[in-house]
Amino acid sequence: MSAGFENLTPDCILDAVETAMGRQLTGLTSPLPSYINRVYELQAVNDERLIAKFYRPGRWKRAALQDEHDFVLDCADDEIPVVAPLKLSDGGTIGEYDGILFSVFPKRSGREMELHTDEGWRRLGSLVGRIHLAGSRRTAKNRLQMHPATTTMPEIRQLLESGFMGAGVAGRFKDVTSRIVEIALREFEDVELQRIHGDCHRANILERPDEGLMVIDFDDMVMGPPVQDIWLLLPNHANQARHEINLILDGYEQFMEFNDRTLGLVEILRAMRIIYFLSWCSTQVDDFRFKTNFPDWGSDMFWQREVADLEHQYHAILNDDRLNARGFQ
Repeated sequence: MSAGFENLTPDCILDAVETAMGRQLTGLTSPLPSYINRVYELQAVNDERLIAKFYRPGRWKRAALQDEHDFVLDCADDEIPVVAPLKLSDGGTIGEYDGILFSVFPKRSGREMELHTDEGWRRLGSLVGRIHLAGSRRTAKNRLQMHPATTTMPEIRQLLESGFMGAGVAGRFKDVTSRIVEIALREFEDVELQRIHGDCHRANILERPDEGLMVIDFDDMVMGPPVQDIWLLLPNHANQARHEINLILDGYEQFMEFNDRTLGLVEILRAMRIIYFLSWCSTQVDDFRFKTNFPDWGSDMFWQREVADLEHQYHAILNDDRLNARGFQ
C-alpha cells in the first residue's frame, strides 16, 4: 500500500534515489514547482545536480511511462537536445518506492526561446521535424491516441454526466461540442497518428546559451497527428499565422515530410484542447491546491464563459480557410 505523496519525506526521497542509482547523495532535497507530480532537486556527493520526479499514483501505469522514456531516449540517440532519464542500477529508467514510481534526470536549465526572426521560426520547425522523425520509427502502445473518438467524446460525456453545469448551459455545451465533434470525426478520417510531444508550446522549448534549443516535458506525449506539435507554437489562429506556418514547415520538411491536408485540423485541435482541459480540471475539483488556483471553477459564470469560448472556437473552425496545399501566400 502506498504511503502517499503526503508522506514522501526528504529521507524517503534520498533513500529511494540512492538505492535505485547506487550513488551517495548529499542532504539536499529542494522541491520544484509541479502541480501533478512531486519533483525535487538533489545533489550527488560529486556535486552533480539531479532532478528526481515522483509520479502521482494512478495517473500513468509503468508501461505508459516506459513509452514516454523510450521516445525521449530515441530522440537522444538521434542527438536531439532533450533531457533523457538516467539509467538506474537495474538498467531501467523507472524506479519504485512504496508503490510510487519515480525517475531521475540530470539537471538542465535554460530560458524560454525568443522568436524575433524568420530564421528562428525555421529553426523551431527543424527541431520539431527531427523529433517527429524519431517518433515515427515505432509506436507507443500504452499512450493515449489523440482522436475525437477516443479522447474528446469521452471527455464531453464525463463533463455532462458529472453534473457540473446547470441545465441551460449544459444544453449549450452539448450542442456546440456535438457540432465540433461531427466536424472533427470527418476531418480525422485517414489521418495517421504517430508519437508526438503532445504539449509542444514555446514554454517547453528552452534556449541554452552557447548550446541551442532544448525540448523538455514529454509527460503528455501521445499517438497523435504531427500538426498538434505545430499549432501549439503559433502566435495566433491559423488564418492569422500563415507566415509563421510557412517558416515552421520550411524547417520541418528538411527532416520530415508533412501532410499539408492536416493543417485543416488546427482549429479543431484547439477546440479539443479546450475540452480536454475542462475535463482534466473536473477530476481535480477536490484537490485543495486546485481550489486555491481556480476559485471560480464550476460556477455558473465560469461555465457561461467557457461555453462562449467553445462557441467562438466553433465559428473559428467554420471560418478556417483550411490552409491546405501550403497555399498561404
